[in-house]
Amino acid sequence: MKKVLTFLIISALLVSTIVIAAPLFKVKTANTVQKTQDYVEGQILVKFKDGADVSKTINNLGSSTIGENTKGGFKYLTIPANKTVEEMVTEYSADPNVVYAEPNYILRSYMVPNDPYYVYQWHMPMINMEQAWDNNTGSGVVVAILDVGVAYEDYDVYAQAPDLAQTNFVPGYDFINNDSHPNDDNGHGTHVCGTIAQSTNNNLGVTGIAYNSSIMPVKVLDASGSGASDVVANGIYYAADNGAQVINMSLGSSFLSTTIQAACNYAKSKGVTIVCAAGNSGQKVLEYPAALEACISVSAVRFDSTLAGYSTYNDSVDITAPGGDTGVDQDGD
Repeated sequence: MKKVLTFLIISALLVSTIVIAAPLFKVKTANTVQKTQDYVEGQILVKFKDGADVSKTINNLGSSTIGENTKGGFKYLTIPANKTVEEMVTEYSADPNVVYAEPNYILRSYMVPNDPYYVYQWHMPMINMEQAWDNNTGSGVVVAILDVGVAYEDYDVYAQAPDLAQTNFVPGYDFINNDSHPNDDNGHGTHVCGTIAQSTNNNLGVTGIAYNSSIMPVKVLDASGSGASDVVANGIYYAADNGAQVINMSLGSSFLSTTIQAACNYAKSKGVTIVCAAGNSGQKVLEYPAALEACISVSAVRFDSTLAGYSTYNDSVDITAPGGDTGVDQDGD
């Protein structure tokens, strides 16, 4: 069953569907990072060797501890005001007590096109979904969506997306606001959720691909669609430890994060299937985490089964799925 469901989720990652019109989302102001930044300023991530005199090393290099991820074994450190992130990564990396040091890289969501009616969901016959539904609709499988959150509940200023009313949800977490309400303040995560498990056979909107799966919303990106690598890693550990069998990440960065790599390896060691968008750069270099060995990378094709112009591609991509092309009406609708 898991192999079939994995195919459904891979197919779902990039296909075009509509979840709900943007004006119906309830959004509140959130702290965001600048889109031009590659990493969080003023801090780095460091993992020390077992038995190391951590406090001494941190004090000698003029840093201070912000926090620690005990599961991943890394610390969040501030850096001296007169030092750059690159300089401090170099200094810590040279210390014999350090396993690795790296910037706290920022990952960003990948946008995908929408379409409001099942009759226009050309991607469904392309991936033979009606035949697949005869065998499996995702029942019994938990899919963690690591994104900007999901419009899954009526809470505070947020409202549930109407066509998620019959979708199954399990508890998730908001690592941006540090609470148990991972609501969507952007729209991207709800789109991804609808693609995977939008309520189906309810005479409303369109259909989800694995519509009887259970969704675990894990918010690791802020309202701008950006999130630091430590936060994404926290989400991966959370999903792996709380029953997710599949993790979906439609996000990425051009930088390799050892922190995220370790989290993905941990999830894979627990039998979790990790599916990631290859990227939207249109270049031949895969982005991360899709490029990691622990992840299944997915690129996008158009209606005519040719590569979508925005999609990242090379021989390392594991599979392609329908993604569409808003620049041309290939099916005449």
